[in-house]
Amino acid sequence: MAEKRAVLVDIDGVLTVSWKPLPGAVGALREIRGAGLEVALVTNTTSRTRASIAGVLTGAGFPVTADDILTAPTVTAAYLARHCPGARCALLNSGDDIREDLTGVRLTGYDDTDSDMDPDVDVDVVIVGGAGPGFDYVALNRAFGQLQRGARLVAMHRNLYWRTDDGLQLDSGAFLVGLERAARREAEITGKPSAAFFEAALAHLGVAAGDALMVGDDIESDVLAAQRAGITGVLVRTGKYLPETQHDAGGSPDHVVDSFADLPALLGLGEGASSAQQ
Repeated sequence: MAEKRAVLVDIDGVLTVSWKPLPGAVGALREIRGAGLEVALVTNTTSRTRASIAGVLTGAGFPVTADDILTAPTVTAAYLARHCPGARCALLNSGDDIREDLTGVRLTGYDDTDSDMDPDVDVDVVIVGGAGPGFDYVALNRAFGQLQRGARLVAMHRNLYWRTDDGLQLDSGAFLVGLERAARREAEITGKPSAAFFEAALAHLGVAAGDALMVGDDIESDVLAAQRAGITGVLVRTGKYLPETQHDAGGSPDHVVDSFADLPALLGLGEGASSAQQ
């Protein structure tokens, strides 16, 4: 672990919960950066842009910039540019306006040339982002209709839930399963756990998979997916972590720690190196 050159870090549930820093997380990230390791924050968050995320994190004391952050929307934009350039897309997402991170994506009702377009016009791609109040029956049924008429289904992630101050909350993966079954169409996943997402993160940092580790609270999407890509996986017992999900998972994490605050010790940094777990 002392030979690692880069750290990929999930945000929600690892560094923060409801955008509030978890105990010791700010200091741990400062220590990691101070040791000269490359850092990328890799998140399936679809409710904020990279710039917005960076603003919240820096305001909380984390040493990050927007360039350190790789989001599912930015990877989705790159995916659509490669696989269906110029496609007319409908976005099903709750949260802030994320157009800034969907560079080059032609969104009906958003793009200047389509500002007067009927939202029910046929599209080429239905993009599913993150769940929230916008995931009502009307929106989901409209997406279902587009899929029935031949639209591709592209989803930013498959997360079933995430943790907030109010506990676990349903995420879009729970609705995505229904859309797939009803439309008999399998979603193309662009964020974690797709291999392309981790490849983009490694390319962003300019390191090989064996030189990096991934820290996450989702054993399947964060940790095991990273391990399949050749990256060392570290599971934290914060955020959405549940003992039963670890027990029922399709594999074992390379390392398990109580929180991100324990990562410097696991990496052999500072005086607490001997306390690294597992």
